[in-house]
Amino acid sequence: MSLPPGFLDELQGRLSLSQVVGRKVSWDMRKSNQAKGDMWAPCPFHQEKTASFHVDDRKGFYYCFGCHAKGDAISFIRETENVEFIEAVKILAGEAGMSVPERDPQAQAKADRRTQLVEVMDQAVRYFGMQLRGSAGAAARDYLVGRKLDAATQARFDLGFAPEGWQGLWDHLSGKGMPPELILACGLAKESGKGGKPYDTFRNRIMFPIRDARGRCIAFGGRAMDPNDNAKYLNSPETEIFDKSRTLYNHAPAREAAGKAQPLIVAEGYMDVIALVAAGFDAAVAPLGTAVTEHQLQLLWRVTDEPVIMLDGDTAGLRAAYRVIDLALPLLEAGKSLRFALMPEGQDPDDVLRAEGAGAVQARVDDALSLVRLLWQRETEGRRFDSPERKAALERVCREKTALIRDPSLRFHYERELKDLRWKLFNPRRTAGGGAARARGGRWDLPEPARATTKSSLLVTGGSNTETHLLEAVILATMICCPEVVDSFDSQVDRLECRDPDHAMLRTLILRHASEGAETLRARINAELGSERLEKLLSLPHVTLAPPVRHPGDAALASLTLREALGKLLTQRGVQAEVTEATADMAGLADEAITWRLGQAAQARNRALCSQEDDDAEYEHGENGAPIKRDEKEQFAALLSSINYSKPRR
Repeated sequence: MSLPPGFLDELQGRLSLSQVVGRKVSWDMRKSNQAKGDMWAPCPFHQEKTASFHVDDRKGFYYCFGCHAKGDAISFIRETENVEFIEAVKILAGEAGMSVPERDPQAQAKADRRTQLVEVMDQAVRYFGMQLRGSAGAAARDYLVGRKLDAATQARFDLGFAPEGWQGLWDHLSGKGMPPELILACGLAKESGKGGKPYDTFRNRIMFPIRDARGRCIAFGGRAMDPNDNAKYLNSPETEIFDKSRTLYNHAPAREAAGKAQPLIVAEGYMDVIALVAAGFDAAVAPLGTAVTEHQLQLLWRVTDEPVIMLDGDTAGLRAAYRVIDLALPLLEAGKSLRFALMPEGQDPDDVLRAEGAGAVQARVDDALSLVRLLWQRETEGRRFDSPERKAALERVCREKTALIRDPSLRFHYERELKDLRWKLFNPRRTAGGGAARARGGRWDLPEPARATTKSSLLVTGGSNTETHLLEAVILATMICCPEVVDSFDSQVDRLECRDPDHAMLRTLILRHASEGAETLRARINAELGSERLEKLLSLPHVTLAPPVRHPGDAALASLTLREALGKLLTQRGVQAEVTEATADMAGLADEAITWRLGQAAQARNRALCSQEDDDAEYEHGENGAPIKRDEKEQFAALLSSINYSKPRR
């Protein structure tokens, strides 16, 4: 069965060889370099213990230094699945989301035609190059020199010039024996509407050859020399060999440079790319006069995991960056993202290079914003969130954007990051002079010591740190025993102070891995912290009495316990806030007034604690109907009640 020309190139361009091979091998990550697509594993074709099987993801080939097996994705599927060529193509096409075309008896003729079209394009490259170096190209050469592009750089990119005449290229190619239909099919000329001879598409323009991933010229871009021309830049029309949505300018050289650990930079146009390469940033590419497309994003991610989108520092450049964010969100995968380097206001990369040099561009690449940070900037910059409605609107748009991410694990981390940013935005650090309290690290500190006569107050001397520690232990143990309830409480758990480093680490691991289930969560905790820390937590007396620990997996019990324990912590914070507020007002007040105020706060707290007793009935049966012994319930309830403030000292 013959396949249409270009089908196999597109098929293998959509797939990563390491992903295809990775289903059959276990990578040796000590020897592999995933960022460069340089992967090693024990060979799947012969028995061995060492990793002698090499996959070059960028070139799309594998080779075993032991048994000398070699090939591409198609040959790998043929060998490992024991199928014929066309069956292997169908397997890969299904994985890539492509349909295999029906049998085309003229496929070979089409392939031959493609080769002929590329030959016409090569002749055009030579013609435009000669014109640039001749007398007709004097003004174009002066312009390029003024843009700091010397002869070596011009030759490196095969720059050329299309003279002003109407049929210069047409006559040249026809004189070389190129069939007229091929010249027209390449988009190099257009039919005359008056019945005359076809005329050249490009006239009085500096010419930039556009090449495919294999280095073949498939189109041109032309920059007008006349400042009054309607189109400053003009690309070839789409043809049998050129699809601008699937092509990147300077793709092949940039891919090679990125393989040598250079950052892949995505600029806006040809001149930016050429200027970057001339300054030493060899891994620079550009889309072709349009916004970045989905296909171009996939091409970029095949080259490197985190391309840097470098855009002009104006409103249009920022809008382009925001469009890329919306395009990329549904396509993101673990390890595959984008970063954004924004130029100064009104400048493009070429301007920065000429004004400040390569070091300034490198600094902006190093400081490039992550995708999530630019997303946050877009949704918050220049806006005020001084009302519940505005805050709710921000939360809603954050949910809508993260919902676009298909990868569940990645979506979870985006949600966490945006929650953190909202918390910081809605709860800024407050500072004030005089006796006002200061917020440090999310908790309130007293600005000055209390007076001697008020130091005996419970709310100054109470053991709130110990009580907080006990409640945190119950909360963490409950989530470990029943992680499916974490989603309902993650925002509250995220705000726990966790001054104990062990508690802080446990909280992080729980929030990160709760969605993976109880068994996996425990395994993650043991791997990260060691089994002794988990054993220590679960063996604490006040933890062993907790119903969720005695009856793991009961979501109803776990939810009830978390509500009660988190409620106590919230009440405790309210009391501490009263302490802060009262202390801020101490100057000039009598000690009796302070004592009365602190006493009122303690009474309010105790009333809140008593209200928890109304939930007792929910302890009687767990989610699965298993009865809970009343002595268990009473023991735990008594323990939680003991986590309380003492009566004020006299």
